[in-house]
Amino acid sequence: MLSPNQARIRSFKVVPSLPEPLEPLLEVARNLWWSWHPDAIDLFRRISPELWEESGHNPVKVLGSCPQARLEELVHDESFLSSMRRIYENLQTHLNETGWFHKANPEAEDACIAYFCAEFGLAECLQVYSGGLGILAGDHLKSASELGIPLVGVGLLYRNGYFQQYLNADGWQQEFYPELDFTNIPIRPLHDESDNQLVVDVDLPGRKLHIGVWEAKVGRVRLFLLDTNLPENNPEDRGITSQLYGGDMEMRIKQEIVLGIGGMRALKAKGVEPTVLHLNEGHAAFLALEHIRNLIAEHGISFEEARTAAAASHVFTTHTPVPAGIDRFPPEMIERYFKGYHESLGLDMEGLLALGRENVFNRNEFFSMAVLALRASDGCNGVSKLHGSVSRDMWGAIWPGVPTEEIPIGHVTNGIHARSWLSPDLIWLYDRYLSSRWRTDASDQTVWEGIEHIPDEELWRIHERRRQTLVRWIRDTQKTQLKRRGSSSAEINAANELFDPNALTFGFARRFATYKRANLLFRDPERLVKILANSQRPVQIVIAGKAHPADTQGKELIRQIVHFARDAGASDRIVFMENYNIAVARYLVQGVDVWLNNPRRGMEASGTSGMKAALNGVLNCSIMDGWWDEVAESDVGWAIGRGETYANYDYQDQVESQALYDLLEKHIVPMFYERNDQDLPSEWIRWMKKCMRTLSPVFNTNRMVQEYTQKFYLPAHHRGKELGGSELSVARDVSDYVHVLRQGWDQVRIEEVDANTTKPLGVRKGLQIKATLHLGDFSPDLVSTQIYYGVLDTQGRILDGQIIEMKHAESVGHGRHVYTGEIVSSNSGKHGFAVRVIPGHEKLATPFIPGLIAWDTEPVSTKSTTPQAVPAGA
Repeated sequence: MLSPNQARIRSFKVVPSLPEPLEPLLEVARNLWWSWHPDAIDLFRRISPELWEESGHNPVKVLGSCPQARLEELVHDESFLSSMRRIYENLQTHLNETGWFHKANPEAEDACIAYFCAEFGLAECLQVYSGGLGILAGDHLKSASELGIPLVGVGLLYRNGYFQQYLNADGWQQEFYPELDFTNIPIRPLHDESDNQLVVDVDLPGRKLHIGVWEAKVGRVRLFLLDTNLPENNPEDRGITSQLYGGDMEMRIKQEIVLGIGGMRALKAKGVEPTVLHLNEGHAAFLALEHIRNLIAEHGISFEEARTAAAASHVFTTHTPVPAGIDRFPPEMIERYFKGYHESLGLDMEGLLALGRENVFNRNEFFSMAVLALRASDGCNGVSKLHGSVSRDMWGAIWPGVPTEEIPIGHVTNGIHARSWLSPDLIWLYDRYLSSRWRTDASDQTVWEGIEHIPDEELWRIHERRRQTLVRWIRDTQKTQLKRRGSSSAEINAANELFDPNALTFGFARRFATYKRANLLFRDPERLVKILANSQRPVQIVIAGKAHPADTQGKELIRQIVHFARDAGASDRIVFMENYNIAVARYLVQGVDVWLNNPRRGMEASGTSGMKAALNGVLNCSIMDGWWDEVAESDVGWAIGRGETYANYDYQDQVESQALYDLLEKHIVPMFYERNDQDLPSEWIRWMKKCMRTLSPVFNTNRMVQEYTQKFYLPAHHRGKELGGSELSVARDVSDYVHVLRQGWDQVRIEEVDANTTKPLGVRKGLQIKATLHLGDFSPDLVSTQIYYGVLDTQGRILDGQIIEMKHAESVGHGRHVYTGEIVSSNSGKHGFAVRVIPGHEKLATPFIPGLIAWDTEPVSTKSTTPQAVPAGA
């Protein structure tokens, strides 16, 4: 091999050269729109099935590798050309049509949302994703394109992507990192005005880092991908965008500087002016600093004024339900990487560090990217209803004194992009029995009601064909895996008999983190083997997933499963499929009968693999966690337990594994094998239909992106314009208001609360409450005085509190004011109330400013015999 050190190598680019009639193929191949249109995928597969598989389902590589003779054949294949023209016309229609967003929101025609994420899972040939977060981000872009959301994505272009997985003979995970060939995947360099690749710079300690910008087209959405593998960078810096989630803490902070600060500079260099910035997980939180820095440079304002204006347009989505999953950096690392940068923010280093601390006074606390994002974003959300609640508990310390349910973190439950995960057979079936709107109107979720009209026998035959396809794929792939591990000929030949195409098939596939409990099903080996080995009602399990390279416990779980299958004589009933990715996931979620999900409750923020399965009529069997906790419908799957929590994990595993075995033996297996006169499992099919009909319209990204638009994007767009207009006058006003409150808040106290609670109060009868406040120099119109009331629990805490605004009655001198209000209880029982004072400016995104809340801390008065209620979480 000739080394660059031996001779000067001049590079040049070779691109696919297509006969003129086939040129539309290249435009289709370079737009990832093809990835969710099976007819487009089939078109590229028709060119060469072998090349399609060898390329990793990469149409650009197929076109660049296809023999010229084959291309010439296609020029004369009228059937192929007809399909190509139709698909090309469909792409053009999609690119040029007016989507839901502009029809529904004509007042927001100037909106532009920039969606930042560390990974994007769009297609198996673009390996810049690791798992659920990336797949969700990819599905988000696809739905944004279908809905016509004016959105651009920003991410990193990893040269080696996430690791590829294989197992050695002992079942131990091994990793390798093949390089992506950027010239042969559906991306292109983004060019500047001189037609050179667009390059932006960020500062690293003692040097500048140069970042190249690439573009992937996702239908109507543009995705900008950042690359540090440029000759002008030193070798170490060229590797910053080498591996996804690789390297140490030092590598992670450099990647997040590239994503957040470099991403903002790339948008600016390309002339993209977002009105909303969506931080999808904390990895992108440094963008908030860059946004603030730009506002300061442009308007000559203070940090707090710029933060107020910037935060109005920021939306932060947290995906992490446990503190250990948050990126945190030691203070000295932040000092090293942001030395000099903090001055452009108008902050000293201590001020910058405080932005990333839960306790701003603890100088030893690590700098948290999630805390920075929370402090710099007016819109914050978790990714399921339960995760929203978990997040409010998790981050309550940032808002001391605020009841947990009022912590300003909402939720938008995740979804999946339907057409990316539906089996082609089901798409064909939907075309026959559903309204055509299921394809043409991404905003119409009523179309799924037509699933009820699908004949049972048609749905079941299609489902059986998908299971048979899965079994054929398992056999072929397992033989390849066994050969690679050096297995014996007998083992390899036995793979031809793996799995029964007609047997009840379970799927379990996800990241192999210990909290996901991949081994829960294997806790009682004898009982499991008995279930698997039943010749009359056989059961089989396909498993896939990767453990992080540094997670030895996760790797050990994989090894244990491989050994169990081998040692228990269950190798024909349990298989582990290597290298879990989008392609593997499609086979599994489309081909199994039941999808297993058994994490520890509260530790799965949402989960989306079960949604992909449900969309294909696969029934879920799951712990009540994440999205499954929201499934109120019966007859769509099975719940393991009822949402109990346990202090003893070993006891929890014992209880829930036994519950899982009971479900298998008493409910799932019998129902699957119960057949009617037509040899159909009629009850199972009824559940399948109800599952598809009720879950499909809710747990999909078209619904999810619409919800983001209505709950977060549009409010952020309008609020950002309001605070950013007139030379940021509103932002300055709000910032000055908060500054005034902070300077004098220690004057605010509730001196006396008067309420007659000595006698029982009748239901729907009013309780008059009078409060005397000391506001010091503040006028009453600067604050809001409220009664917080509700039912008391056994510990004297208010549950699900309600709010009543008190009215200013009179000023009584020396900064003292009297307020009055009335509460009415709609049911009997033990009730309580508390009085509080909070900021009252109408332009605040939330009245809950950290540190600015005053509660009544004294007994309510000598007339009251009821102890003061304590707000839950306060």
